[in-house]
Amino acid sequence: MTGGALRPQPAGRPPTKGNNQMSTHVKIVAILVALPGKEAALRALLDGMLTPSRAEAGNLRYDLWQDQADPGRFVLDELYIDNDAIAAHRATAHFQNYLSTIGDLAERTACVLDPVAVA
Repeated sequence: MTGGALRPQPAGRPPTKGNNQMSTHVKIVAILVALPGKEAALRALLDGMLTPSRAEAGNLRYDLWQDQADPGRFVLDELYIDNDAIAAHRATAHFQNYLSTIGDLAERTACVLDPVAVA
């Protein structure tokens, strides 16, 4: 098949780019806004998640971003091979530590996303 045309795919399982195989990748985007006076502690917690999360077998990407207009707002951009990799991530000691601490440091909004049109 050429020209980028796609065959119909089962719901919930979009194809990966160019190979007619289905992607199971899952992205998590989390926005964290530090509570007053907690900016440094939030940054330290998030920095501590980078190396161990990136080392996980099912992790494809784990990036930390900081808002230019509000230095107390951070965005975690995570990509995993599948939902099993997310479950494994959530079972780690570093994630459990994060989970037990984050409520005291920030307001958090997270979205778990399936690919729709990803290049």
